[in-house]
Amino acid sequence: MNAIIKDSPQLCFGANPFNPHGPRPMELIGAPSKKQLRQRLAQSCPRVPGVYGMLDRHGRLIYVGKSKSLRSRLGSYFANSSVNEKGGRIIENTRAILWETQPSDFAALVREQQLIRRFSPRWNVQGVPKRQRPVYLCLGRNPAMFFLASEPPSECVAVEGPFHGAGRMKRAVESLNKVFQLRDCGQKQVFHFAEQLELFSMEHRPGCLRFEVGTCSGPCAAGCTRADYDTQVSAAESFLDGFNDEPLGIMRDQFSLAMKQHQYELAGRAHETVQSLEYVERKLKLLATARRRFTFIYAVPGYDGCGIWYLIHSGEIADAIAAPKHKQDDSELGNKLRQWSAMTQNQLQRGHGIYPYTLQLVASWFRKHRSELEKAFPILDAAKQFSKRKQPA
Repeated sequence: MNAIIKDSPQLCFGANPFNPHGPRPMELIGAPSKKQLRQRLAQSCPRVPGVYGMLDRHGRLIYVGKSKSLRSRLGSYFANSSVNEKGGRIIENTRAILWETQPSDFAALVREQQLIRRFSPRWNVQGVPKRQRPVYLCLGRNPAMFFLASEPPSECVAVEGPFHGAGRMKRAVESLNKVFQLRDCGQKQVFHFAEQLELFSMEHRPGCLRFEVGTCSGPCAAGCTRADYDTQVSAAESFLDGFNDEPLGIMRDQFSLAMKQHQYELAGRAHETVQSLEYVERKLKLLATARRRFTFIYAVPGYDGCGIWYLIHSGEIADAIAAPKHKQDDSELGNKLRQWSAMTQNQLQRGHGIYPYTLQLVASWFRKHRSELEKAFPILDAAKQFSKRKQPA
């Protein structure tokens, strides 16, 4: 068992771009039985914030989690009430546990996201009943259309997410392409726009029935010009920005009409689509609000004195520095604040920062912990905040 653990390539979680204080303490425990593992955990695990990883008998990282109290969270996996739950199934496959302390609950949350993205432990993304894998709502390809991707392509008109629930997201994508009259065919389809000149005049037949029933602009059958199609794409972009509720209104009207005409099967499908679009719209508005409102420094104290100032730019974590404590920090702080001020002159659009995946994390964090906004302040007020923090308690 010990040899297997020592040979594991995942005993070190790796670099943390949002930890300005240097490597954090890590500890590993292993045991051949669940009972012995629990005993070792109770002896050595601290009650502080941090992230943890579960390793199987081959030394593979199978699950990553976080908690504001590591000992309490890890101890809950061994409770009798967890035997038939997700935690019980994870611990049955675990032969070693490692953890890395963090200075705060927010730091632990950010670190957990990094580790899941880096290692994709199988119990975080699969093998758990009712687990919903995240997908991104993408507007792109040529000509553009809505589609889903687990990892969005780099070249897209717009990307939002992540969203959960593949079934409802597929319904949403189908409806969005119809409402905005965007194609949903494959890239092998040949496209002919109305303004394209041809040597011989010929009629182009549409690749599906959507053009004939009025739910597609028909870029494959010269049914529109490229400019007309781009206008529809722009309208779709406004939906992703949270400024266009047309799809939801159309589907609600379809549901009401089907109910009035006693077409209950059609009404049922329309109702499912309405629910899917309501979920997407709520999420888009949450992200749009974060982009518009959240550009500031978020000062998070650490239980061990390792406080961190996070630069939040258009809802994304852009950078982090150690919370200044001493007079000699003035010069370094001033240089960093000038960099941050320049960095935040322009608003980011749809995740063009260095760490776009942090937008959802930030938006959800401040929605659940509204009082934490009291620890945020504009970059221009940073010097004043520093002065306050230097005063003796």
